[in-house]
Amino acid sequence: MPYGLRLLESLLASGHRVYLLYSQAAQIVAHQEMQLVLPSRAKEAEELFSRRFNAAEGQLRVFGREEWFAPVASGSNPADAMVVCPCTMGTLAAIAAGLSEKLIERSADVMLKENRKLILVPRETPFSAIHLENMLKLARSGAIILPANPGFYHHPGNVQDLVDFIVARILDHLGVVHSLMPRWGAEP
Repeated sequence: MPYGLRLLESLLASGHRVYLLYSQAAQIVAHQEMQLVLPSRAKEAEELFSRRFNAAEGQLRVFGREEWFAPVASGSNPADAMVVCPCTMGTLAAIAAGLSEKLIERSADVMLKENRKLILVPRETPFSAIHLENMLKLARSGAIILPANPGFYHHPGNVQDLVDFIVARILDHLGVVHSLMPRWGAEP
């Protein structure tokens, strides 16, 4: 969950418009990992994160799990990119199978069918053969599989440095300028 929140913070700080979707599992994980209570109602979540990350008016929109009229649910209004961060193996499997029972799955399906950037950040370890086959299927379909495996060459000093490493890689793939960590081979 720290990866997802840091990504949201970074995208909003860089001035990007963000549509936020989160699952019921995310509510459980947020509480377990960060003692954060994610509101069940989209409007309350939108207010919470807008305040927390100083989002400009209208910069952040939060949609419920079954808001089928959300812009991201249709190929006629696809997002520029989508990141599922973190991504459970259940969600990854549903996306790989082309299921669209929840808005996250439908939005990911739209990204694939519209040939838009879809980045999945798996949170499980180890991977089973089924997980690997689903990831391969999605990679062949155009998704970017970016496991939450931080590097250590930048000599992280704390957990936030490890989180920033992964978020920096996601932002790189989105083409979002950041300064979350030093670049490999760059002068300090």
